[in-house]
Amino acid sequence: MSNQPNIGKVIIAGAGSGDPELITVKAARYLTMADVVLTDRLVSEDIIKTYVRPEAEVIYVGKQYNKNASTPQKDINQLLLKHAYQGKLVVRLKGGDVSIFSNILDELQTLSCYHVPYEIIPGVTAALGAAAFAGIPLTARGYATSVRFLTYYKSDIVTDDYWRELAHTKDTLVLYMSSSTLDTVVEKLIQHNIAKDKKIAIIEQATTPQQQVFTAPVHEYANTLKNHTYLSPSLVIIGKVVDLHGQFAWFQTSKTGHYFTPLDKDITPITNLDKVAENVT
Repeated sequence: MSNQPNIGKVIIAGAGSGDPELITVKAARYLTMADVVLTDRLVSEDIIKTYVRPEAEVIYVGKQYNKNASTPQKDINQLLLKHAYQGKLVVRLKGGDVSIFSNILDELQTLSCYHVPYEIIPGVTAALGAAAFAGIPLTARGYATSVRFLTYYKSDIVTDDYWRELAHTKDTLVLYMSSSTLDTVVEKLIQHNIAKDKKIAIIEQATTPQQQVFTAPVHEYANTLKNHTYLSPSLVIIGKVVDLHGQFAWFQTSKTGHYFTPLDKDITPITNLDKVAENVT
C-alpha cells in the first residue's frame, strides 16, 4: 500500500463522438472540478473551453493509428499516477465511449495496482453518434436484429471462417479504425459472397460540422468509393440499414477539412516519469 497521505482520484470519462453537446452532464460536472485533464485527440476543443476551469492543467495525450506523434500508453499511465499521488482530481477524457476500442484496461490496471480511486463515466460512442447523425438506425425493425462492433486495423485479426460468417450475417456491422484497410474488408466480404443488397456507409468526422457520409452497394464499392481518402476519424457501417440514410438523413453540413487536428508532428516523449511508480509505493 502507498504511504501517500492524500491520494487524489481519477475520473475516466467519455467525451462523446464529436459534437460537444453530446458529453454527459456527469462528465461535464467533473471537468468543472478537475485539477488536471488528460485529453485525447478526438475530443472537441469546445468541451475544454466550456467546462475546464482556467486554473486546471490540460495535458494533451493524443493518439492516432500509425502516427509517431502518438503519446505512448505508458506515459499516460504514469501521468495518471503522478497527478493522483499529488492529491489531485484527474479527469482522463477520451473520445466517444471509454469502453469501446480504447485503452481503458491498461489504465484501470495501473490505477488498481497502485490503489488510486477511480470512477468510469460512459459516453456516446462513435457508432451510435455516427448512426444517429447519418439517419441510420443500426437495428431498424425489418433490416437487422443486432449489431456488431468490430475493428480491422491489421490483417491477422480476422480468420477466414469469421469473414465467411460476417459476409452472411444479418447483423449490422460497424467497423472502427478501419478506413485504411477498407479495401481489404470489402474484398473479403465479396470473396465470401456477401449479398448484393448490402450497402456500405463511410462516415467521416461523425457528429461534427465537417461530417461527410459516403454510401454505395458493397459490390459497387470498387467503382465508387475505393479511391477516396477518408479523414480521421472515419467509421464504417455495412448492412441493409444503410438504405435508410437516403430517407432519414437530417444532419446537413457544408464545411470541409479537419475538425480534429491530425498528429502530424512528433511530440517530445515523456522521459522524467520512469520513477513515478517506484516513488508512490
